[in-house]
Amino acid sequence: MSGISEAPADKDGGPADDPAGTRQGWDRLRYAGVFALLFLFGTETFLVSPLLQTISDDIGVSEAAAASSVTAYVMAYAVAAPFLGLVSDRFGRRRALLAGTVLFLVSNAAAALSGGLALLVVSRAVAGLAAAAAGPAIWAHIAETAPDRVRGRALGLGMALFSLGQVIGVPLGALLAGAAGWRSAFWALAAGTLAAVPLLLRQVAPTPAAAGGFGGAGAVKGVVAAWGVPSLRNALLVNTAFHAANLGAYTFLGALLVARFELSVEALGLVGVLVGAGSVAGSLLGGRLGDRAREAGRGDLPLLGVWGVLLAAGVALAAAGPGLVLALAGVVVWFVASGGFVTDQQTLAGTAAPELRATSSAWLTSTMYAGTGVGAWAVGAFSGVAAGTLAVGVSLAVVAALGGLALSAGVRRRTPPAEAGPAVG
Repeated sequence: MSGISEAPADKDGGPADDPAGTRQGWDRLRYAGVFALLFLFGTETFLVSPLLQTISDDIGVSEAAAASSVTAYVMAYAVAAPFLGLVSDRFGRRRALLAGTVLFLVSNAAAALSGGLALLVVSRAVAGLAAAAAGPAIWAHIAETAPDRVRGRALGLGMALFSLGQVIGVPLGALLAGAAGWRSAFWALAAGTLAAVPLLLRQVAPTPAAAGGFGGAGAVKGVVAAWGVPSLRNALLVNTAFHAANLGAYTFLGALLVARFELSVEALGLVGVLVGAGSVAGSLLGGRLGDRAREAGRGDLPLLGVWGVLLAAGVALAAAGPGLVLALAGVVVWFVASGGFVTDQQTLAGTAAPELRATSSAWLTSTMYAGTGVGAWAVGAFSGVAAGTLAVGVSLAVVAALGGLALSAGVRRRTPPAEAGPAVG
């Protein structure tokens, strides 16, 4: 095993007596570099929240002002991701990955050196650009190098490691910040990124640039091309509705549980662990079930509607379930559905239009953020957080479930029976 992804995965996914797919290159260590980056990205995404008060006190600004660093990260990612995804599709995964990794390292070092709000906000915006360059390239790299028969598991493992950044990385960062100051958490992210570089150099092979370049009208057409593929366009619309229910309602989860059960800040931290654990479980489960469906000849993502139904049930239990135990069980179900849905969507993005893998993945993130904003606004429009979460979360989850069923049916109609397994991944 060379550790280099020289060739695309075998289309047959390996013989029946090789269920792990190892003869076809499904060695998890082969993806150690990109998996490490996903863990670091997951940590980075959620790290500022527990450090917000410490950061604001140290640099002498309000918590609201310090929170603008989070907005800078999210907005930079959401706006830049489709364009940087096209860079990956046109110029190769290795270039986009390495450029994003270097930017990520520099941005975290700059955050650690920040003595005021301006540099902190700029550094976080650069971190968003870095993740927007490397993230879609990572998902595309996994989708095109993992064997078909374990592609869902490979993507699910990547998503699980991203979620572990919240479950493990954020608490570790908070502990480190408590012992050595908040800057030490960002230095740790920079050090981890630096350690991943040799793995990326070894494990992600150079690829030739695609035709079309990156300039003028061709770039604009390339960025929006995913919307011209029926299955991708429908997936992006379903994605928007799902995350309006999922992350839009999640914005108010802490306030909801405090209003219903008067939970302490420490208890809410443990709820965050449940959220991450549910996401990990859902990611792994979604990948495995998706692979089994494709082995059975189902290439139409049959579980998309199921994840929407589970999301509706989880949100309903969290918002109105009798007693704390049932409410917390609802939170777990909620994020199992979230992890499974995202894994299925990344599988579709990686296989429906191979020439647009990174761009499609980038649009998934952009529409996720758009849906989150819409959902949070809708929940906030209600006078009571429980009523808003229940009404908006459940209704939009049902819309996403129906959309997922329609998407699966559309993919099934457009896929020739003989190609049902590999055609959409």
